[in-house]
Amino acid sequence: MSGLLIQASNPMCMLQDAGRFGVRHLGVTQGGAADWLSMAWANWLLGNSPDAAVIEITLGGLTLVAQADCSLALAGADLAATVDGQALKPWRSFVLKKGQTLAFTQPLLGARAYLAAPAGFIAPQVLGSCATVVREQLGGPDGFGRALVTGDELTFAAASRPLRELARDAIPGFTSKPCLDVVLGAQIGAFSGQSTFDAFNQPWTVDSRADRMGIRLLGPNLVYQGAPLISEGIPLGAIQVPPDGQPIVLLNDRQTIGGYPRLGALTPLALARLAQCLPGEGVHLRPTTQDAAQCHHVSYMQRLG
Repeated sequence: MSGLLIQASNPMCMLQDAGRFGVRHLGVTQGGAADWLSMAWANWLLGNSPDAAVIEITLGGLTLVAQADCSLALAGADLAATVDGQALKPWRSFVLKKGQTLAFTQPLLGARAYLAAPAGFIAPQVLGSCATVVREQLGGPDGFGRALVTGDELTFAAASRPLRELARDAIPGFTSKPCLDVVLGAQIGAFSGQSTFDAFNQPWTVDSRADRMGIRLLGPNLVYQGAPLISEGIPLGAIQVPPDGQPIVLLNDRQTIGGYPRLGALTPLALARLAQCLPGEGVHLRPTTQDAAQCHHVSYMQRLG
């Protein structure tokens, strides 16, 4: 076995995997990596299962020390990572030798980085997953939803892996204002015509009020004209519109039901991209069909094979 000792952390650094499934009827949310795509690529770099447990590092502030020589992989945001002070760029696997320090300081590009280890980090399985959901006190290094803290030691298989690097043309782009695909929802026809036009033709700005439950978008006021709704199940990526007219995209730690009207839901690929947006960044919404979204998703997943 190998291990990493946490020397410094923040409440937004936590263990994640693909999340919990088949438990929403119990009121238990999904959890899991906010940018599932970067998590999958980090695991791909080590030959892991795409949903193996990783460390999700949000905005930096994490420092780790290797307890033995080990193979690791990094994907997602560029959080100015260094190994003993030497810059380490994401989208590659690397060797961290015993006693070396791996540090993440601040976001240079993107918001969330993912650190993978051979076969995934070892942690208690709660309802089939180690995904950390702090609000529900599930998952994490102790099984009770705790984020990583100074003094934690994370263990994983000691196997060495060949070093790999993701091809430049396969690296997701985090630089331009993204256009996020939306599969339209059941209430789309109950918004005013102007609101429907504005939703997909005006820019939106990522608000600072964002966490793993949801990301608020600031922009044109959307007006719902339909009847009051009975609370219904909420899918990942759902775009709810509360009375103030500013939509909220619901993420992995969302509630399981809600009664606000919905424009629709972001596709999985669009959701992964939004998870890398920092407050103040601009985005656009683009309508798509379920069939088109599914074809695009399957095509992309084949690249991970």
